[in-house]
Amino acid sequence: MPVILWTDALLYLLLIALTAFVVYVLRTPHARGPWRRVFSSHVGMAALVILCAYLVVGVLDSIHYRPAVPGGKPGHTRYSPEVLSLLDRIVAPLREHSEQTYSAPFATRLYTRQVVTGPQGKKRQVYKRLKYGGANLTDPATQEAGDIARRALAGTGWGLLISAAAAGALILLLACRRRRPPAAAAADVLRDRTVVRWRTAIVTLAILVIFVCICTELAANYHIFGTDKVGEDVFYEALKSIRTGLLIGTLTTLVMLPFAIALGTMAGYFHGWVDDLVQYVYTTLSSIPGVLLIAAAILMLQVYMENHSGLYDTTAARADLRLLFLCLILGVTSWTSLCRLLRAETLKLSELDYVQAAVSLGTRHGRILRRHIVPNVMHIVLIQVVLDFSNLVLAEAVLSYIGVGVDPSMNSWGNMINSARLELARDPVVWWPLAAAFVFMLVLVLAANLFADAVRDAFDPRLRGGSPGGVL
Repeated sequence: MPVILWTDALLYLLLIALTAFVVYVLRTPHARGPWRRVFSSHVGMAALVILCAYLVVGVLDSIHYRPAVPGGKPGHTRYSPEVLSLLDRIVAPLREHSEQTYSAPFATRLYTRQVVTGPQGKKRQVYKRLKYGGANLTDPATQEAGDIARRALAGTGWGLLISAAAAGALILLLACRRRRPPAAAAADVLRDRTVVRWRTAIVTLAILVIFVCICTELAANYHIFGTDKVGEDVFYEALKSIRTGLLIGTLTTLVMLPFAIALGTMAGYFHGWVDDLVQYVYTTLSSIPGVLLIAAAILMLQVYMENHSGLYDTTAARADLRLLFLCLILGVTSWTSLCRLLRAETLKLSELDYVQAAVSLGTRHGRILRRHIVPNVMHIVLIQVVLDFSNLVLAEAVLSYIGVGVDPSMNSWGNMINSARLELARDPVVWWPLAAAFVFMLVLVLAANLFADAVRDAFDPRLRGGSPGGVL
């Protein structure tokens, strides 16, 4: 049975808006120019491919359903109370292959000793074999290294084959679009003579595909990032946390933009008491400690959900509401910096000749704001939004670490880091949950920052150079 959560619906609307924006850019020559400069950057193109890979995982994890369970009446289907996603179905072995407790990456035995009873009733402590990790090996001490190497080599082969097929399809598409022979299109791509850095995109995509294929081969018989305290696969938890990080970064931006654009442009255009009022609002809001405001709002939401528990039929719906509420609170508290920038830019634009001419001709203020002010500040909005994305992803980790972030039942990098706080105090140290969260978060935030740099260089008028040459 399909299930659409609140955040799922908002993510679908965001994808529709993104598709409409792409169509608008493709059909508008003056909008294509800056984005062509973005795609002409090697670093920007590589970062975009990585962000798209994260987006694919997030979308797959946002298609939810409740599986049918046997035992229902004839003609009536019973559904499980557990809400799963399409990503859960794809990586079902990772979700189902749980161990008893901690196990290190690629281990074949538990990380801690357990008491077992021998044939004569004598008890002793041993490192028990894992139920799934290395279960295909009869002698792990001698077979494990060779088995891992063979699986990694097989994954590399499959990755190269899939990457070559994808590169061939892209070259054929470019050849058809430019009406050139495939050999000439391939030569342009290989020699990097295209405006869009397709060679960089192909290389980055090939690395990602090879990585996915290697993980697919290894995850079938090993826990790549080990298991946590309750035996769940840490690699699976890190994959599930991608959706949470993306939603925090994108939905918060949707909440923030209306406040920042409307109040910032109005304050800079109307001056007087409107400017004073807007400044008073964002100065007051900036003076309130953000963490305390978020903590108070989350605690109020928890009290409400406990008093109205009958409104939520599943734990996933309850956790989703808390995630949505967290995005709303972060959006309300993070629009002030962009509002300041837009106010300053609007103050400058309102004194330009074409705006003064529109005012003298009696044009309505709403039309001036819509036609002359807002379009000319959108480059600041776009740059700031891309820059804020990484900050919001990191904010979720910090908030979950102090206990006011997403619901503990929801997978997130912040919850993984919060759990690792106690695991690092163990002897021996359990380090892999923190390492997995760190690696996945680092790649996402680094890609977002590099892409933000490319967008800033392309859209900032002070940094624009000549239009790049070459062919698409």
